[in-house]
Amino acid sequence: MTERPPSSLARVLGFKDLVLIVVGTVIGSGIFLVPGNVIRASGGSVGAALIVWLVGGVLSLLGALTYGELGAMKPGAGGLYTYLRDSFGPVVAFLYGWTALLVIASGSVATLAVAASAYVSQLITLPPLAGKGFALLMIAVVAVINVRGTRGSANVQNWSTGIKVAALLVIGAGLLISGHGFSGGQPIWPAQWNGVLISGMGMGMIGVLWAYEGWQYATFSAGETVDAQRVFPRAIGLGTAALIGIYLFANIGYVAALGPAGVAGSDKVAAEAVGQAAGPLAAKLVAAAILVSVFSAMNGLTITTPRMYYAMAQDGLFFNKLAEVHPKFGTPAVAIVIGSLWAMVLTLWGTFESLLTYVVFVGWIFYGMGAICVFVERNRSGVVRPFRVPGYPWTPLAFVLAAGVIVMNTIATQPGRSALGIAGVLVGVPVYWLWKGRSRGAGPT
Repeated sequence: MTERPPSSLARVLGFKDLVLIVVGTVIGSGIFLVPGNVIRASGGSVGAALIVWLVGGVLSLLGALTYGELGAMKPGAGGLYTYLRDSFGPVVAFLYGWTALLVIASGSVATLAVAASAYVSQLITLPPLAGKGFALLMIAVVAVINVRGTRGSANVQNWSTGIKVAALLVIGAGLLISGHGFSGGQPIWPAQWNGVLISGMGMGMIGVLWAYEGWQYATFSAGETVDAQRVFPRAIGLGTAALIGIYLFANIGYVAALGPAGVAGSDKVAAEAVGQAAGPLAAKLVAAAILVSVFSAMNGLTITTPRMYYAMAQDGLFFNKLAEVHPKFGTPAVAIVIGSLWAMVLTLWGTFESLLTYVVFVGWIFYGMGAICVFVERNRSGVVRPFRVPGYPWTPLAFVLAAGVIVMNTIATQPGRSALGIAGVLVGVPVYWLWKGRSRGAGPT
């Protein structure tokens, strides 16, 4: 067996692992909760709502295929951070990494942990303090799993993702078989397509694109993927395509159980659909399924995002200890622990969710810029491209446009919140120069 250098990560992830990281990281609690918002935005039309879910999925797939070319071209740890660094310079890349650690990734882990405590409270009674303790315990357990080995954490991800996908498919099939939501004589398609409906569908699209978000985190793990130049683009593409089918099937099942009006009137559509079809006890099974789903999403974030902090430290833009690989476990253990500890702080803080809503939309600025990187790299000579995104240049352009729509819609509808979010990101500029001054020439300039 070939020994790995002490500061490098072993390539232990295969095709199946990466597919399930994509699926498991994306599916959190959104598909169990938000379909009601989408069908309301679509004027109560099932057909229009399903088009929104389909188009949102296709746009996400276009982004995944674009990142597939970049990942095959640059199959190292750090993913999107390294694409931004090489195309736009280290300041832009650092601002993305800074924002991810400070709020986006760590805040997402904290949000999932708090959601997990809420769902476990539906199974057993927990006082508020115990609920907070359960959320912290979830973060700690996931951190320990990931510190002890990438292969082991990938196995946990595979099983937990398999369980939650199976649960979604079983729920959808059960609702289709037992439900009567399509037998009420209501038309599937709207009576007419007009500007009001299209505008509403556009608003619903924003929420759907959020629900699909997370596939880009797989780019951080390209440096641990076996034969990444071949495997990575196939895995991120197939994982994102599978999400489209899963989401459409779940939505059809919800409508079968509750009918269009029932789905439109629900903010907890999965629990209500299963409760109506099989009784209150079955609704508890939905809470258990969501708990597994949330755990899988937390684990997916913890497998992936610390690799970005590891790459930042290798560039001399973060604490040097984060660039170390554990001599026994072969993981960026310090990077995992730092990210998890900060997520715990956010969980204890309790008001981080408002901060998350201020900043998280900024992530889409970086996601769009990540897709632009493929144009930059295409103009460089001598670059090996084992995978070329199909439909270039329209494929990355469509994704860049979708990212721009999300950002501009947020700025237009929530200007104050958007300004605060952008200001929070820009605070990272002096932090960058602070780290740059300490780096002593480590990493690219």
